[in-house]
Amino acid sequence: MPNLSEKERLKRFLSSDTYLGAHREAIARRIAHIVRTGRRLTPKGRRLADFASGHEYFGLHREAEGWVLREWAPNATAVYLIGDLCDWQVREELALARIDGNGTWEIRLPASRLRHQDLYRLHLRWPGGSGDRIPAWARRVVQDPQTLIFNAQVWQPPNPYVWQLPDFRASRRPPLIYEVHVGMATEDQRIGTYAEFTAQVLPRVVAAGYNTLQIMAIPEHPYYGSFGYHVSSFFAAASRFGTPEELKALIDAAHAAGLRVLIDLVHSHAANNEVEGISRFDGTEYQFFHEGGRGRHIAWDSRLFDYAKPQVLHFLLSNCRYWLDEFRVDGFRFDGITSMLYLDHGLGKAFTSYGDYFNDNTDEDALCYLALANQVIHQLRPDAVTIAEDVSGMPGLARPWKEGGIGFDYRFAMGVPDYWIKLTKDTRDEDWHMGGLWWELNNRRHDERTISYAESHDQALVGDKTLIFRLMDADMYYHMQVQDDSLSVARGIALHKLIRLITLATAGHGYLNFMGNEFGHPEWIDFPREGNNWSHYYARRQWSLVDNPNLRYQQLDRFDKDMIALVRRYKVLEAPWAHHIWEHNDDKILIFERAGLIWAFNFHPVRSFSDYQFPAAPGRYEIALNSDALQYGGHQRVETRRPHFTLPAETPNQTPHRLSLYLPSRTALVLAPRQSRKAQK
Repeated sequence: MPNLSEKERLKRFLSSDTYLGAHREAIARRIAHIVRTGRRLTPKGRRLADFASGHEYFGLHREAEGWVLREWAPNATAVYLIGDLCDWQVREELALARIDGNGTWEIRLPASRLRHQDLYRLHLRWPGGSGDRIPAWARRVVQDPQTLIFNAQVWQPPNPYVWQLPDFRASRRPPLIYEVHVGMATEDQRIGTYAEFTAQVLPRVVAAGYNTLQIMAIPEHPYYGSFGYHVSSFFAAASRFGTPEELKALIDAAHAAGLRVLIDLVHSHAANNEVEGISRFDGTEYQFFHEGGRGRHIAWDSRLFDYAKPQVLHFLLSNCRYWLDEFRVDGFRFDGITSMLYLDHGLGKAFTSYGDYFNDNTDEDALCYLALANQVIHQLRPDAVTIAEDVSGMPGLARPWKEGGIGFDYRFAMGVPDYWIKLTKDTRDEDWHMGGLWWELNNRRHDERTISYAESHDQALVGDKTLIFRLMDADMYYHMQVQDDSLSVARGIALHKLIRLITLATAGHGYLNFMGNEFGHPEWIDFPREGNNWSHYYARRQWSLVDNPNLRYQQLDRFDKDMIALVRRYKVLEAPWAHHIWEHNDDKILIFERAGLIWAFNFHPVRSFSDYQFPAAPGRYEIALNSDALQYGGHQRVETRRPHFTLPAETPNQTPHRLSLYLPSRTALVLAPRQSRKAQK
C-alpha cells in the first residue's frame, strides 16, 4: 500500500474537481473501504501482489515428486478426479481430500499417472446433488470437435516455450492500439489460429505503425459467438486458436517488433455454464457469485461476481497476475466496467449529474476490487497499461491510487464513437454543427488520461454498421474500383479520412482502431450461429481487398499509415490538449492547433475556399498531410510543395498574424511550422 493517509488521498482527489466536494463523505468511504480491504488481505506487511498468487497453489501442477491438484469447493462433500487415467469412472483411489476448513481439496499422484494431453474433469458431490466440473483453476481446456464436449487437459509439453524477450518492457509512448480478434483475422471462412496471426497479420500491424496490440477473446469461452465475453475458464487461453506455446510465440513476436500486448480481461461477469464454467461449481449459487437476482445479469445471460468475498478477490486478483506471469502480457482492457460499478448495471441509464455516481446504486465492493486489481498489476509491472471500458464517466477511474483514484492508466472516450454513429446516421453532413463536433471530441475529464476512437469492434457488430458502410451503403459492392467516379463512394472515402484524422488529432492520450477498419473493411461482424446457418462469412477479414491495387481500400490504408506516422513523428498524443483556433458553422470549417501543428478541416460537401484566413503564430508552414492527395483517393486539389507564410495585420482590427489557405471541400490539411521538421521520428 502507498504510504499516504486516507485524508491525504481524499484531499488530492477532491482538489481535482470542484464538483466532487458535495460528495466528500461517499468518496472518503470508498477510499477507506479500499484501504481496509487491502490491509485485511495482506497481513504482516505482505504485498497485495503476493496475495494474488493463487494460480501457483490451486489447479494442476507438476512437482518434483509427481502431480498435485487443488481446488476450492466449500459446499462439496466429496470430490473425485476423473478422465483418461480412469476411463472416466469415479474411483475412491482418485478421491481428493479436504485439507482445511476453507473448503480446499487436494490429491497427489505419481508422475506416471498423468501424461501430457490427457483429458480430465472433477466429479463433485454436494448435499442433494452431484455433477461433473472442469476445475476452476484449469490452465488448458479443449473441446472435442465431434462431441463438442469441453474437458480440462494436462499440459506439460516436453519442450516448454523459451521466451526470446523475457524481460520486454514497452516504451512509455501513448498507446496507438490495433484491436484484433485472432479467430476472425483470417480471410478463410473458418477460425484462424495464433500461428497464422503471427505470420500473416502481425506484420501488417507493424507496417501500419501501431505500437500496441489489444487481443480480444483470449480467456477460454465455450460459445465462439460471444466474442470472448462469456468466459468459462479464466486461467486457460482459448484453445480453438491453438496451443499456449503458440500464443506465447505471438506475444514474443509482437514484443520483438516493439509492440506492447494487452488482452481483454472480463471480470465483470462469467458464463452461465456449469460443467465447463464456474457457475454452481460446488452446487451453490453463491460460491463465486451473488445469490438470487443480484447474481444474474438478465441482459447478458451471465453470472455476477460477489466482490466482497475474499475468495473471489483471491481468484480474480490471481487471474490478473497469472496473465502477467505466464504469458508476459503488458496490460489489460477491463471490459464491462459500467456493469460492475452500478447495481442496475447502467442499463438504459443516462448519467447526467455527479449524483448518479455517488449513491446507493454504486457497487462499492466492485469499485474496491478494481482499485486492488490495478495495485496488483502495477506492483508487478509498473510499465503495464490498464484501460477502463466505462460509458458512465465515473470520476476517478483513471486517477492514480495515490491521488484517491481507482488507478487505471486510461479510460476509453466511449461517447466519441457513439457520437459518430448518431451524426452519420441521423444528420446530413451539410448540417453537421462544428461547435457541437468540437465539444463532443473534447468533452472529457481533463484530470484523467483517455483513449479515443472512431469505431471499435462494438460499432461493427451485426445489427449495426461500420462507419464506411454507413457512409456508402450498398455502393461499396459495386463502385470501389480505383477508376470508378461514384459520388457516393468519393463522399464516403473523404469523410472516412476526416472522421479518423480529427478523432486522432483531438484524442486525449491514446487512439484505437479495430482491425480492418483502417482500410474501410466492408459490412459488419456476425459470428457463426444458428440464425446464419453457422456461417463464418462475416466473421473474417478480407485482406485481399486492401492488397488489390485496383480497389480503393488501399487508398484508405495508405492514409491511415501516414496519419499514424504523422502523430508518432510529432508526438501529438504527448502534447497538451488541442487548442481551438477557428470555427465557422456555415462554412463547415474547424481549425485547431496541437503539438505545434495546425489542423484545418473543411467538412463542407461542396464549397471550397481559395483564400481562407485564420489566426496563426507567425512563421513559415508546410503541408505535412493532405487528405485530398491522389494516393489517398482524393482529387489532388492542393499544391502541397508550396510553403505558406503568415500574413501581418493590414488593419488595427485584424489578428496580428494570419494564414491564408486553399481549403477544398471535404478535405483536411495538417500544416507544420518549418522548425517542426526536426521533430523526432
